[in-house]
Amino acid sequence: MELPIFFINLDRDTERRELLQQQFKALSLQGRRLDAVWWANLSEEEQARWYSPALNAKQYYKPLVNGEKGCYASHIKAWQQLLESDAPAMVVLEDDVQLLTDFGAAIQAIAQLGQGWDMIKLIGRPKEKIKAERQLTPTHRLIQYQRVPSSTAGYVISRAGAQKLLSSRVPFGRPVDVDIRFWFENGLQVFGVYPSVLGLDELSEVSSIWAQRERTSATQRVRKLWMKVQLFTGNVMSRSPKLPKH
Repeated sequence: MELPIFFINLDRDTERRELLQQQFKALSLQGRRLDAVWWANLSEEEQARWYSPALNAKQYYKPLVNGEKGCYASHIKAWQQLLESDAPAMVVLEDDVQLLTDFGAAIQAIAQLGQGWDMIKLIGRPKEKIKAERQLTPTHRLIQYQRVPSSTAGYVISRAGAQKLLSSRVPFGRPVDVDIRFWFENGLQVFGVYPSVLGLDELSEVSSIWAQRERTSATQRVRKLWMKVQLFTGNVMSRSPKLPKH
């Protein structure tokens, strides 16, 4: 069984699209483009349906910029696309990734997993803190995180995971990568492939969806610290999901 692979890409980002398509071809894989959301192009009704300023003020330390909102909305489109299909899971990539040699083998192994997982991250920290692990491929392991990393550059999402996220994260108030780190709020079962089977392209250093972020104020720094405390407490107090079986 082959899982569909989609990559999020803006119309104008032709260089990113071409580089990624070359990588798919080199690995004999088919990647399909998912049109990224440009937030300013959405109607006020659409924006209000997806993003909640009230929820943002409660959950996060500062308002989201349009690029962060568009990024989240693009991932929501991917989850909706999965549920509109008959696929059991979907690979979702951002367009600034590098596909490493074992990317295809890891995807094939994930496709053979049983139930009991919502999301499997394909990229994480170079030195990951691992709570539990087992072999996924001869060269890579499926891991249970001590702390879920923040990147959403590449992951596999199951139908159950997409349903869980769409029912609990629309509207949203945090950036998508931060929301996933708060897995204990909605019981999202997040695992990872280690070492990573994705890298970040040089183009990732220049964001295509937002300008350089503003500096945080003293109040925002205090709010950010409180958010980190909540994240730490949630990880400590919540029961982590067990690794899925073959």
